Amino acid sequence: MVASVDHLASAAGLAMLRAGGSAADAAIAASGVLAVTAPHLCGMGGDLFALVHDPHADRGAPPAALNASGRAGSGADAVQLRVEGHTTMPFRLDIRSAPVPGCVDGWLALHERFGRLPLADVLEPAVLYAASGFPASPLLAGAVGLLGDAQGADDLLEHHPLHHGDLVRRPGVAMALEAVIRHGRAGFYQGPFGEGLLALGDGEYTPADLERPLSDWVEPLCARAWGHDVWTIPPNSQGYLTLLAAAIAEGLALPASPDDPLWAHLLVEASRAAAYDRVEVLHEGARARVEALLEETEVARRRALIDPERRSRLTSAAAPGGTMYLCAVDSDRMGVSLIQSNASNFGTYLFEPTTGIGLHNRGLGFSLEPGHPAEYGPGRRPPHTLSPALVTHPDGNLRAVIGTMGGDSQPQILVQLLARMLRDDASPAAAVSAPRWVLANPVANGFDCWTAPDDVIVLVEDEGEAAWAEGLRSRGHEVITMPGITGTFGHAQVIEVGADGLAGAADPRALISEAAGY
Repeated sequence: MVASVDHLASAAGLAMLRAGGSAADAAIAASGVLAVTAPHLCGMGGDLFALVHDPHADRGAPPAALNASGRAGSGADAVQLRVEGHTTMPFRLDIRSAPVPGCVDGWLALHERFGRLPLADVLEPAVLYAASGFPASPLLAGAVGLLGDAQGADDLLEHHPLHHGDLVRRPGVAMALEAVIRHGRAGFYQGPFGEGLLALGDGEYTPADLERPLSDWVEPLCARAWGHDVWTIPPNSQGYLTLLAAAIAEGLALPASPDDPLWAHLLVEASRAAAYDRVEVLHEGARARVEALLEETEVARRRALIDPERRSRLTSAAAPGGTMYLCAVDSDRMGVSLIQSNASNFGTYLFEPTTGIGLHNRGLGFSLEPGHPAEYGPGRRPPHTLSPALVTHPDGNLRAVIGTMGGDSQPQILVQLLARMLRDDASPAAAVSAPRWVLANPVANGFDCWTAPDDVIVLVEDEGEAAWAEGLRSRGHEVITMPGITGTFGHAQVIEVGADGLAGAADPRALISEAAGY
């Protein structure tokens, strides 16, 4: 089974499984197609994280965890940005917010370790869609208008306005994919894309920055929640917030029905208790500190901050983003949980002109505070919102691969899904389609990880208004309800492994066709 945000990507992954490929082959194929068809969410100019449950690993071995997030170039200079008057990283149209992208290195590392099929076969669907064309999704058609007259995005802007169903060709992306197939990472990082990136950077990057591999196999983080082990990527990922919020929530008296506003209140408070100090905590070297946060004494301390009748006075950062998540499980029960992102929709709105590949703005996560452990600087990885998850039974067998887009709200969405599935035994379809809430920052620019407001509001999906809104307000929350199709509440995908087979769901909130392929 493959679940993604686009039926073209899901079908490409499924074709790999039918050809005898592994779940890793399927995930890379689907990710490659999305890099072509969903440039408003992800692409070869962004980053990638993945978790892999390997059924052939030693019993009790943790999942393999891949961090393929990019590093700032050698020219990164926080002092210069401060001299220019910046107090936070530039949001758009500034190359300094674009670390060297790690997506392609992530594909290659995942394929080298877990792939079965030739890379040319795995990336063939992506090459074909880029070269021959694909129908524009409703979401892409709407998003392209945001680009204005962005330089280098000719393949997207030549259809103006772009309509749902219009055929879009991306020959530069096809060329970049074929270069990866023929020459590996050198075909990308030292090929036309890399040469164009150096030119665009004008000193931000050096050739050595592009020669340095950007993918690392790391030790995942784990926490026990509702009788299962939940796994995620360690810092620089914010995935620890999923584990911490779930561990806090497990010890709370959640009501039997998720329709009870107390259910929403307690999970909101668990998420806030987990995240209120994220600005100070999260940086690439924060693993030891994060592991200490997951110790039972600290979990209990944070749980004690929660009043079932009143909103606590804490602060936590929250904002949406431009990301896609997909998952795949093969017949051997290898499971892959993969997330890929531009950060905020089209990222920097800067495009490498030869290939037309957009550059992410993941550098938004850096701090410009002098001496901060996440301060913008050469070779550093920024704090990252990407938070894929994987769930195993206590005996180590795979229970589920699960994740969502949604920027800072990813852990909040995941703790709701985990509570529904692990505590209440909801099916993936029921859990994914159920109403959600997310926290929102009312003053930030839409993707601001490093300024914590004095307060956050709770956005409630309109389907949950009747059940939750008044109960949350009566407990002191500021609540706004809005439609789920806006993307505010994420696009989650889930595949669950059961005794009688697989069950999966792709989020109906997406405005482009989503599918779980069997």
